[in-house]
Amino acid sequence: MPKPIVAVVGRPNVGKSTFFNKIAGRRISIVEDKPGVTRDRIYTEVEWLNYSFTMIDTGGIEPDSEAIIPSQMRRQAELAIETADVIVFMLDGREGLTASDRDIGDMLRKSNKPVVLSINKVDTKEKSEHFYDFYELGLGEPNEISASLGLGIGDLLDEIVRHFSSIDIIEYDEEVMKVAVIGKPNVGKSSIINRILGEDRVIVSDIAGTTRDAIDTPFSDGDDHYVLIDTAGIRRKSKVTENIERYSVIRSIAAVERADVCLLVIDATEGVTEQDKKIAGFSHENGKGLVIVVNKWDLIEKDTHSMNKFTKLIRDELSYCMYAPILYISALTGQRTNQLLEKIKYVANQNAMRLQTGTLNEVIGEATLLNQPPSDKGRPLKIYYGTQAAVKPPTFVLFINDKELMHFSYERYLENRIREYFNFEGTPIRFIYREKSGGE
Repeated sequence: MPKPIVAVVGRPNVGKSTFFNKIAGRRISIVEDKPGVTRDRIYTEVEWLNYSFTMIDTGGIEPDSEAIIPSQMRRQAELAIETADVIVFMLDGREGLTASDRDIGDMLRKSNKPVVLSINKVDTKEKSEHFYDFYELGLGEPNEISASLGLGIGDLLDEIVRHFSSIDIIEYDEEVMKVAVIGKPNVGKSSIINRILGEDRVIVSDIAGTTRDAIDTPFSDGDDHYVLIDTAGIRRKSKVTENIERYSVIRSIAAVERADVCLLVIDATEGVTEQDKKIAGFSHENGKGLVIVVNKWDLIEKDTHSMNKFTKLIRDELSYCMYAPILYISALTGQRTNQLLEKIKYVANQNAMRLQTGTLNEVIGEATLLNQPPSDKGRPLKIYYGTQAAVKPPTFVLFINDKELMHFSYERYLENRIREYFNFEGTPIRFIYREKSGGE
């Protein structure tokens, strides 16, 4: 089932990022050595009271010094409203209600989305002197917290998950292949969908951000049933000094959560950008099937090595997605777009493939004979047997003698051997390790 999306919105310096890091249990606004996390990660997976959801931090947009609520702050709030299932409206309990708060509150009231008021920086058990002022927003009961001290966080999470039962999340039958078309604004996502459908079902324009909301387009091809999920772009405005494109990740998050296969669309004229890395990383971390689609290939001046050079660039920049096939297309001319549907179907099947336990262990056994497992101080790693525990993505449980002995390089070797025999093109592979003694 798709996870609800919870967005934290509010003006700068009210403590959104502090709250976000407290929920995540660690500081994740700092660079992490993880696939796709290049800088200022803005989402985290949260579990509370048997609920699982994705929380998005919309912090980081600073207003112009003279403006109360400049265009980029308004766009931030609009984007969160369009994408989120539940919105946490963060306010400053020390400063009290401001004109900017009222402006954001007006937008939230019109959205008809569940809104949870969170009054931050209340560091004592006494109510803030401004507490009753926040009722003026007309958004319900304020919840006082101290994100820095962790006070009131549990009660606030209780209030957030209380709204999940009223969320209408679209679900499709298991046999329907759900395909998210993700990528930066203005890379041609809507044009690609129109090529796949063979008709202009999605409005296309050369202005970045034409698509306002994620659009689901169900269709069939013979006996195969699909849903194409188009993610909205964000229009770039000259007055916006902030790189507003980072917030297109928010829409990609919502689409990837629901998808079986993601088409990551890269603009051939721009190469692989930091934004592409973030979006690809989210698909990878969520175990989705992935096809990298290089669009606008007709605009590239080519020689006999152009495609090889671009492929090397992609493999270098997206090294954690080596499994993903790459298609070079032009949505404008139709070049190679007829291969998209076939590749989507193939990757979806790879992502859902299940191996027989006996066959899997034959491959693991052969792999350990060809390349002995690592050892530490004379104690070797022993792999007793493996089994496939899940699909989407293919997940294997290996029973071993000591988790500490499983080096990441040997895990990569085992993955490569499994791929050599069974392919698994377009899908990540997961390993889970269970310790047991040889006599068990």
